[in-house]
Amino acid sequence: MGGHSHWANIKHKKGAADAKRGKVWTKCSREITIAAKLGGSGDPASNPRLRKAMDDAKAVQMPSDTIARAIKRGTGELEGAAFEELVYEGYAPGGVAMLIECTSDNRNRTRGEIHTIMTKGGGSLGAPNSVAWMFKSKGRLAVSRAKAKSEDELLGLVLDLGAEDMKSDADVFEVYTAPADLLKVREGLAAKGLVPDTAEVEMIPDNLVVVGEDDAPKVLKLVEQLEALDDVKNVYANFDIPDAVMEKIAA
Repeated sequence: MGGHSHWANIKHKKGAADAKRGKVWTKCSREITIAAKLGGSGDPASNPRLRKAMDDAKAVQMPSDTIARAIKRGTGELEGAAFEELVYEGYAPGGVAMLIECTSDNRNRTRGEIHTIMTKGGGSLGAPNSVAWMFKSKGRLAVSRAKAKSEDELLGLVLDLGAEDMKSDADVFEVYTAPADLLKVREGLAAKGLVPDTAEVEMIPDNLVVVGEDDAPKVLKLVEQLEALDDVKNVYANFDIPDAVMEKIAA
C-alpha cells in the first residue's frame, strides 16, 4: 500500500506527541462516552467497543477517575454534553477521497470547522455516499517485524485466530480482520507475546489513488489539520504516496 501504509504507521508514532497536547485524552473520553451509550452498558466485559476504548485510554495514561466519569456520562449517571457520531465525505487535492468520522455535541460547529479546513486546503466536501462506497470496514492490526519470528509463522497464527488477510511492509505486518473479530485476534496475538502496535477498526479503501510530489504535501497537511480538531475522531483517505516521494517529504 506504499505511502498510505507509511502514513498509518507515522500516525501511530505521532501518538505520543498528540498525547502531550491533551488532544488524545479528549478524543478517548468522547469515544468511551459514546461506547457506553450505544453499547447500553458501562460494563466492558459485555461491551466490546467500550473495552477497546478503555484500553486505548489507559495506553495514553488517562486517569481512572476520568475514564469512570466518561462511562457515567454515557450511561446517564452523570450529566454532560450529548455527543453524536457524524461522518463527512469529500475530496482532497489530487482526487483523493476522504471519510471524516466525528463525535460532536454541535453538528453546525463541526461541519463549519471541517468545511473551512477543506476549502483552505484545496479540498471540498461532498454529499452523503459520494465516496463512502469506496471504503470497507475492516479490523487492522500492525505487528512489528521485530516481534514476529517469521512471516509464515505469523500468517499461520493470525489465520488460525480468524484473520482474513495479512500484508507485509518494511517495518510491520498488517493483519486484516472482520470488524467483529478484531478483539479476538488482538487478544490471541497478545497471549502469544505478540502485542500489536495498533489494533483498530478502520475504513479501508478498495482502491488507491497515486499522489505525486506536488499534491502529496497538500494531502498530508489537510489530513493533519483535520485530525487536530477535537471533534474529529478518524480521517480515512485512499491516497498512495510512492516511497520516493515520502522520503522527499520527510527529508
